[in-house]
Amino acid sequence: MQSSRETWFLLMSVPLYIILIGAEILFSNWRAAKFYTFKGTIQNIYLSLLNGGLDLLLRWAFYVSVLMWSYNHHFVKVENVYLYWFLLFILEDLAFYLEHRIDHYCRLFWAVHVTHHSSEEFNLTTGFRSSVFQPVYRFVYFVPLAFLGFHPLDIVFMYSITQTYGILVHTQYIKKMPRWFEAVFVSPSHHRVHHASNIRYLDKNMGMCLIIWDKLFGSFQEEVPSDPIRYGLTKPLINAHNPLEIIFHEWQGIGKDLRKKTPLVTKIKYMLMPPGWSHDGSSKTARELRKELS
Repeated sequence: MQSSRETWFLLMSVPLYIILIGAEILFSNWRAAKFYTFKGTIQNIYLSLLNGGLDLLLRWAFYVSVLMWSYNHHFVKVENVYLYWFLLFILEDLAFYLEHRIDHYCRLFWAVHVTHHSSEEFNLTTGFRSSVFQPVYRFVYFVPLAFLGFHPLDIVFMYSITQTYGILVHTQYIKKMPRWFEAVFVSPSHHRVHHASNIRYLDKNMGMCLIIWDKLFGSFQEEVPSDPIRYGLTKPLINAHNPLEIIFHEWQGIGKDLRKKTPLVTKIKYMLMPPGWSHDGSSKTARELRKELS
């Protein structure tokens, strides 16, 4: 399920990525900023390829049928073409925010999403550091859009556009955008906060294109100069270059917690509660850590 316009858009975006990434590498090396390492860049590329391959497989084998069935039973239809695309952008960005928030607040989904946050580098290739198994469930958030009369081809095309924007905010070179821009759109500064492991910044700024969702739903955090960002996880990986550990380490942690001698309800909580939750206080969630900090 890939339209000719989506293929065209992807082909047009590849040269843009190459130019911008090449420029960022050159400038960072020139300034000795060392935003890139060879191993980190290779990791980001192969994780993106794994995600993309699984997405294409599932797109043809499964979720295209679900989206088409939903679209064929849509109960609303937006006739005005300009309103149609505007609403699709707004609603799809909201759908991404909801997915992203659940990925951070439910450990089962965090086990998938954590791959994207596992790098201690932050550069344009970090945007390609995909959560490998996310295509298994991401389409579920698009089903309501299909019921609202948005064609699956348009949904996928819009996702390609918004995802491109989401990749481009993974940079340390742009410090701040104009105030009006940062009031509405996700900026590099906002997204640097999202990738930080500082307690202040955990689970913040989860929008793809629009920062208004974070401001509306209480997950917004400004970048604070007095609290310099540390990228990566609160508990760094033991072997940060092992592909299996990068993808599956949180699943191993869940398995360890499930083997504890606890009631079934507690075991379920270890899967569904936010990352860091524990029945005995041996580990803490981001919210609990912030309470201690204050």
